[in-house]
Amino acid sequence: MPQRLNRPKRSAVFIDLGLLEYKRALDLQIQTLQSKIDQTILEDRILFVEHPSVFTLGKRGGEENLGVSKKFLSLKKIDLVQTNRGGDITYHCPGQAVMYPIVDLAKNKIGVKDFVNGLEEIMKRTAMDFKIDADRNPKNHGIWVGNSKIGSVGISIKRGISFHGLAMNIHPDLEPFSWINPCGLTDISITSVENELKKSNINNYDQSDNDLPDYDLAMDRIKDAFINHFSSVFNYSIKN
Repeated sequence: MPQRLNRPKRSAVFIDLGLLEYKRALDLQIQTLQSKIDQTILEDRILFVEHPSVFTLGKRGGEENLGVSKKFLSLKKIDLVQTNRGGDITYHCPGQAVMYPIVDLAKNKIGVKDFVNGLEEIMKRTAMDFKIDADRNPKNHGIWVGNSKIGSVGISIKRGISFHGLAMNIHPDLEPFSWINPCGLTDISITSVENELKKSNINNYDQSDNDLPDYDLAMDRIKDAFINHFSSVFNYSIKN
């Protein structure tokens, strides 16, 4: 995690894109990245978004880790998109919180390793907000609960500026993850905040109660958690 050492706070603008098609969000990232390179935008940008269902391929490819046909995906109306981020195949869908920090790492003197580690830390702290014990795993970047992955990181760097980012499973439909080897890995499972809370509540369930406890998984809560943890981890002042 980056050392802050009482340095002045960095500055960023946080933008909630709501539910937005992956390709449109990628175009917006590229436009923002170019504006940062041209210095027509000086402050960093942090984009928060949910995507309609889509499989994306990283620089390492990943189509060989897709276990269903393109015809099947077409019937399900799920796109397959090649990207220039790091990593292998992954899945985005509603109920997954995605954050794309477009950050001038060179100007802010943040190393790439520290940046990836910090993005993982944001997801780890968000999981802890729900009393979920998640951590890193040497198998793959991201955040894990045991042998189940709950959050992924995949970034690209151009001219010292980051784009792409992190994706954390809050309450998505987990079935489509079973159609791939997530991030190219086998013998793992995918989980979510909702899934972990349900398991915890069932294990602690008092049969005298009529219902399992309720829990707030609204994306506004996740958005606020991401803002707070990004600000703390990277020493940022963030404006909405």
